[in-house]
Amino acid sequence: MSILRADKNFRRFEDVTPQLLKKEGVKLLLCDLDNTLRLHSEKEPADELAEWIEECRKAGVKIVIISNNGRKKMMQKFCEPIKVPCVWWAKKPMSTKLTEAMAKYGFGPSETVMLGDKWSTDVLAARFAKIRAYKVDHRRDIV
Repeated sequence: MSILRADKNFRRFEDVTPQLLKKEGVKLLLCDLDNTLRLHSEKEPADELAEWIEECRKAGVKIVIISNNGRKKMMQKFCEPIKVPCVWWAKKPMSTKLTEAMAKYGFGPSETVMLGDKWSTDVLAARFAKIRAYKVDHRRDIV
Protein backbone atom coordinates (compact mmCIF):
# COMPACT_ATOMS: atom_id res chain seq x y z
CA MET A 1 0.00 0.00 0.00
CA SER A 2 1.26 3.46 -0.88
CA ILE A 3 1.72 5.89 1.99
CA LEU A 4 -0.09 8.45 -0.16
CA ARG A 5 -3.23 6.34 -0.56
CA ALA A 6 -6.10 6.91 1.86
CA ASP A 7 -7.72 3.95 3.58
CA LYS A 8 -11.14 5.14 2.36
CA ASN A 9 -12.24 7.78 -0.14
CA PHE A 10 -15.46 9.78 -0.02
CA ARG A 11 -17.03 12.53 -2.07
CA ARG A 12 -17.96 14.80 0.89
CA PHE A 13 -17.58 14.77 4.66
CA GLU A 14 -21.29 13.97 4.99
CA ASP A 15 -20.59 10.58 3.37
CA VAL A 16 -18.50 9.66 6.43
CA THR A 17 -21.53 8.67 8.45
CA PRO A 18 -21.65 8.24 12.22
CA GLN A 19 -22.80 4.67 11.58
CA LEU A 20 -19.70 3.96 9.49
CA LEU A 21 -17.43 5.51 12.13
CA LYS A 22 -19.03 3.43 14.86
CA LYS A 23 -18.74 0.26 12.76
CA GLU A 24 -15.06 1.03 12.09
CA GLY A 25 -14.36 1.57 15.82
CA VAL A 26 -13.54 5.27 15.37
CA LYS A 27 -13.77 7.25 18.59
CA LEU A 28 -11.61 10.24 17.61
CA LEU A 29 -12.01 11.91 14.22
CA LEU A 30 -9.35 14.49 13.42
CA CYS A 31 -10.64 16.74 10.63
CA ASP A 32 -9.01 19.18 8.30
CA LEU A 33 -11.06 22.38 7.95
CA ASP A 34 -10.46 24.26 4.70
CA ASN A 35 -11.92 22.51 1.67
CA THR A 36 -12.76 19.44 3.76
CA LEU A 37 -15.45 20.60 6.21
CA ARG A 38 -16.03 24.03 4.69
CA LEU A 39 -15.47 26.02 1.57
CA HIS A 40 -12.51 28.33 2.09
CA SER A 41 -14.84 31.33 1.70
CA GLU A 42 -17.31 30.25 4.43
CA LYS A 43 -17.09 32.34 7.58
CA GLU A 44 -19.61 30.36 9.65
CA PRO A 45 -20.36 26.65 9.93
CA ALA A 46 -23.01 25.45 7.48
CA ASP A 47 -26.12 23.82 8.95
CA GLU A 48 -25.19 20.45 7.45
CA LEU A 49 -21.80 20.59 9.19
CA ALA A 50 -23.37 21.37 12.56
CA GLU A 51 -25.89 18.53 12.10
CA TRP A 52 -23.19 16.06 11.05
CA ILE A 53 -21.05 16.94 14.07
CA GLU A 54 -24.01 16.50 16.42
CA GLU A 55 -24.81 13.10 14.89
CA CYS A 56 -21.17 12.05 15.30
CA ARG A 57 -21.27 13.11 18.97
CA LYS A 58 -24.42 11.04 19.52
CA ALA A 59 -22.55 8.04 18.05
CA GLY A 60 -19.74 8.56 20.58
CA VAL A 61 -17.22 10.12 18.20
CA LYS A 62 -15.06 13.02 19.40
CA ILE A 63 -14.21 15.50 16.63
CA VAL A 64 -11.17 17.78 16.69
CA ILE A 65 -10.33 20.13 13.84
CA ILE A 66 -6.63 20.11 12.97
CA SER A 67 -5.77 22.67 10.34
CA ASN A 68 -2.71 24.23 8.75
CA ASN A 69 -4.63 27.50 8.75
CA GLY A 70 -2.70 29.98 10.88
CA ARG A 71 -5.54 32.41 11.61
CA LYS A 72 -6.25 31.58 15.26
CA LYS A 73 -9.14 34.04 15.78
CA MET A 74 -10.90 32.96 12.59
CA MET A 75 -10.53 29.30 13.56
CA GLN A 76 -11.88 29.92 17.06
CA LYS A 77 -14.79 31.98 15.73
CA PHE A 78 -15.69 29.22 13.26
CA CYS A 79 -15.36 26.34 15.76
CA GLU A 80 -17.00 27.96 18.78
CA PRO A 81 -20.66 27.71 17.61
CA ILE A 82 -20.28 24.01 16.81
CA LYS A 83 -18.38 23.37 20.06
CA VAL A 84 -15.46 21.62 18.41
CA PRO A 85 -11.90 22.04 19.66
CA CYS A 86 -9.49 23.30 17.04
CA VAL A 87 -5.77 23.23 16.45
CA TRP A 88 -4.40 25.86 14.09
CA TRP A 89 -1.04 26.01 12.36
CA ALA A 90 -0.69 22.24 12.64
CA LYS A 91 2.13 22.04 10.07
CA LYS A 92 0.81 18.87 8.44
CA PRO A 93 2.20 16.56 7.13
CA MET A 94 4.10 16.65 10.41
CA SER A 95 2.14 14.42 12.77
CA THR A 96 2.92 16.20 16.05
CA LYS A 97 -0.51 17.81 16.49
CA LEU A 98 -2.30 14.58 15.61
CA THR A 99 -0.42 12.58 18.22
CA GLU A 100 -0.89 15.39 20.77
CA ALA A 101 -4.66 15.29 20.18
CA MET A 102 -4.74 11.52 20.68
CA ALA A 103 -2.85 11.88 23.97
CA LYS A 104 -4.96 14.83 25.15
CA TYR A 105 -8.27 13.05 24.58
CA GLY A 106 -7.05 9.57 25.57
CA PHE A 107 -7.46 7.66 22.30
CA GLY A 108 -5.04 5.32 20.61
CA PRO A 109 -4.11 4.98 16.94
CA SER A 110 -6.59 2.13 16.35
CA GLU A 111 -9.46 4.40 17.51
CA THR A 112 -8.39 7.46 15.49
CA VAL A 113 -8.86 8.61 11.89
CA MET A 114 -7.67 11.71 10.04
CA LEU A 115 -10.22 13.13 7.57
CA GLY A 116 -8.94 15.55 4.94
CA ASP A 117 -8.87 16.54 1.30
CA LYS A 118 -5.14 16.40 0.48
CA TRP A 119 -2.84 13.43 0.24
CA SER A 120 0.21 15.73 0.59
CA THR A 121 -0.80 16.96 4.04
CA ASP A 122 -3.70 15.07 5.60
CA VAL A 123 -3.01 11.53 4.37
CA LEU A 124 0.72 11.82 4.97
CA ALA A 125 0.18 13.22 8.49
CA ALA A 126 -2.08 10.25 9.24
CA ARG A 127 0.56 7.82 7.96
CA PHE A 128 3.27 9.46 10.07
CA ALA A 129 0.96 9.28 13.12
CA LYS A 130 0.22 5.60 12.31
CA ILE A 131 -3.53 6.18 12.07
CA ARG A 132 -6.08 5.60 9.31
CA ALA A 133 -6.68 8.25 6.67
CA TYR A 134 -10.04 9.06 5.09
CA LYS A 135 -9.93 11.40 2.10
CA VAL A 136 -12.75 13.52 0.69
CA ASP A 137 -12.88 15.37 -2.60
CA HIS A 138 -11.62 18.94 -2.43
CA ARG A 139 -14.59 21.30 -1.85
CA ARG A 140 -14.79 24.18 -4.28
CA ASP A 141 -16.39 27.61 -4.31
CA ILE A 142 -18.26 26.68 -7.50
CA VAL A 143 -22.03 26.46 -7.76
